[in-house]
Amino acid sequence: MTELTLRATLADRQRLRHLLQEYGVYAGVVVLLLVNIAFTPHFLSTENFRTQAVQVAPIVIVALGMALAIGTEGVDLSVGAVMALATSLLSLYLGYGLVVALLMAALGGVLAGLASGALVAFVGVQPIVATLALMVSGRGLALVLLPQLKDVRNSGMNTLGTGSVLGIPYLVIIAAVLAVVVAFVVRRTTFGRQLLAIGDSRAAAKLAGLPVRRVLVIVYVVSGLLAAVAGILATARLQASDPTSLGTLMELSAITAVVVGGTPLSGGRVRIGGTVAGAVLIQLLTATLIKHDLPPSWTQIAQAVVIVLAVYAARERGKR
Repeated sequence: MTELTLRATLADRQRLRHLLQEYGVYAGVVVLLLVNIAFTPHFLSTENFRTQAVQVAPIVIVALGMALAIGTEGVDLSVGAVMALATSLLSLYLGYGLVVALLMAALGGVLAGLASGALVAFVGVQPIVATLALMVSGRGLALVLLPQLKDVRNSGMNTLGTGSVLGIPYLVIIAAVLAVVVAFVVRRTTFGRQLLAIGDSRAAAKLAGLPVRRVLVIVYVVSGLLAAVAGILATARLQASDPTSLGTLMELSAITAVVVGGTPLSGGRVRIGGTVAGAVLIQLLTATLIKHDLPPSWTQIAQAVVIVLAVYAARERGKR
């Protein structure tokens, strides 16, 4: 093999790797769709697509906050616990009216994010440690507030969970709107540019005079708030508050969606469109395994494999 041929081969491999890094998640979604169309009975039904969209909405919302945290070279492991805390607060305060209950659930997410952000930004605790502490304590608090499953009987929550506009469920609309808002913030605002600069190099961001601590706190507050919103929507869909199981392993799904979607764990970049596609990929993968009677444990194994492959494929993308 001549030197010219070798260079051409290496260039082709780099182009192929770049295509996989940029568009692999979309290709994965298309492949799973084709597999299900070919081998899964009734997959093309309207009811099935509606079910898949409703189930993926909370994953999308949580993954949006996770993408912001990972964009700063951090992570938020508390999102599942925050969902559980939100459902407990929602059930606890529903007797005072739906608006009060929603506000208290959202406030719980904000306070959890504020605690994580303060630990990361002001105390200097590693994000994985800070949010791990909130992951444990948050679910514990949720179980103290609501020790067992409780039915949610409220017309407003029922409408939120089952209602739609032009056939599109409210849950899907909310997730789509939040994705557009977060994408706009990341791409078009000063805050978004500051967030990416901090993820690229926190030390350089400090030297440049950027408000590093403030941005980090806001990122984790937003992540907590989005997790609380996801908890509210999941509760509305299930018509029940279950802090024992709601949000369990949601952090795994969110991290998978973000990483598969092209956001490197090394920070400095956030791909919202890829994150949404990653969430859809995870939902389709889960649904495919379930519809073909494979045990739930296989879903977790499959997600772990997807994460490893995505991180491996992103190893060059994450280098700066």
